Amino acid sequence: MSFTIALSGKGGVGKTSIASLVVRSLLSRREGPVFAVDADPNSNFADQLGVAEYGTVGDLREELLKVKDSLPAGMSKADFIGYRIQEIIVESKGFDLLNMGRPEGPGCYCYVNSLLREFLDTRGDNYRYTVVDNEAGMEHLSRRTTRDVDALLVVSDLTPVSLAAAFRIGELARSLDLKIRRAGLLLNRASKVPPALVERAAERGLAIFGSIPEDTEILTRSRGGMPLLGIGEDNAAYRAVGGILERIFTGVPEPVRE
Repeated sequence: MSFTIALSGKGGVGKTSIASLVVRSLLSRREGPVFAVDADPNSNFADQLGVAEYGTVGDLREELLKVKDSLPAGMSKADFIGYRIQEIIVESKGFDLLNMGRPEGPGCYCYVNSLLREFLDTRGDNYRYTVVDNEAGMEHLSRRTTRDVDALLVVSDLTPVSLAAAFRIGELARSLDLKIRRAGLLLNRASKVPPALVERAAERGLAIFGSIPEDTEILTRSRGGMPLLGIGEDNAAYRAVGGILERIFTGVPEPVRE
């Protein structure tokens, strides 16, 4: 069974960069393939993983609505979706990537989305880990596209607006009927967790997974279009991500001070 890690947070907090470092760290564990899912229409997950894209689930959804009454004889809608998803999944060394693309537009997508969820749930069982880079904000939670998650990493920096968004995401995750086994705040571009934030997070019912220091190499790679999968093992941000994942996997309580 796949261990699913989802990342959420306000736009601009470095969510996709962290998602890429999570994939990099999981690959280093050599425990099996990783399924990377780009659920952010404005994301660049593929670029940061250093792979090309062949299409999106959003395109497939539109395509099915157009051809649903003219499928080849003997092919069901479920078979069509399975066949086309296989074509748009990017296969790379140690991981595969699926781009969800744009959200739903006009028209009824309920049946199509149901088929897609069923297929992706089944597909996810083929991987040791699934990493979902969600769109900014809380839409993926309210639409229940993020479900059956083992760890929800709510990414924020130390700005008041991103922290406020992170706490709202935590509250929404608790209020909806979602299977999120563990959710916590992950501070990006911060050398430590301020004591005042520890107390505030406790009051808001959100655990703190840890912090990731600001890193010039990540900034240089992002500006130069270089994938983060090539980052060295001695990189401070990469090591911080690895430590956070280890605490999540082992169930060790989060440190209240760093």
